[in-house]
Amino acid sequence: MAELSINENVMDLTPDGPRLKGMRCKNCDNHVFPFQKGCPKCTSDDVEEVQLGTKGTLWAWTIQGFPPKAPPYLGETDPAKFKPYGVGYVELPGQLKIESRLTVSDPTALKSGMEMEIVGETIGQDEDGNDLVTFAFAPV
Repeated sequence: MAELSINENVMDLTPDGPRLKGMRCKNCDNHVFPFQKGCPKCTSDDVEEVQLGTKGTLWAWTIQGFPPKAPPYLGETDPAKFKPYGVGYVELPGQLKIESRLTVSDPTALKSGMEMEIVGETIGQDEDGNDLVTFAFAPV
């Protein structure tokens, strides 16, 4: 079966891994994720879609220790079967800080300032058996 992005408006799955779709304002150079049609900083609508960087620095983090509300969450919702995962802000140099799932759930293995890179992470399957893939950041 195939791998499918959980949201084609947020990211593309490429042979080199997931690539996040962001926005850059041509007026003030502000970056936003996910893409939107106007700049929240200066209100300009002179914007362009850009691929965001694939490496960054872990800025802040926590561990998600219980199932989020579904929908929109697509993973295991039974508290007895749920596997905790990391959630953090990763700073993409020259662009922005992005909130993301992390591949590490051990709090002793995460440190503010560590280098991270984007990876694809399967979080379920659709009715046809295709893997549903989201983005996450993993330590380099």
